[in-house]
Amino acid sequence: QVQLVESGGGLVQPGGSLRLSCAASGSIVSIDTMGWNRQAPGKARELVAWMSSDSNTNYVDSVKGRFTISRDNAKNTVYLQMNSLKPEDTAVYHCHAYIRTGQGNGSYWGQGTQVTVSS
Repeated sequence: QVQLVESGGGLVQPGGSLRLSCAASGSIVSIDTMGWNRQAPGKARELVAWMSSDSNTNYVDSVKGRFTISRDNAKNTVYLQMNSLKPEDTAVYHCHAYIRTGQGNGSYWGQGTQVTVSS
């Protein structure tokens, strides 16, 4: 069984910063892509940022230049550094990963962490 556990969400003022973390644990053979999605109230879930196992990255246009994704493969952990936060960044942020276990490949999600940007 594989679990993804996020941390680092919270309340921050506009212009502030937060760092999200997501650690994968369990019967992991290898991890391919890791990343973050978000879902705001009344809106569809959207991709925020992804990083492949060979460090290629992809960002949604609205966060380019403000958010940075990184990962520590030794710790099976992905991070999202969020700077210059805006009220429209308010959402539940979910970690996602494609993971190979002894039973095959699978797509796994974390439970989500709330990010609220408000004065």
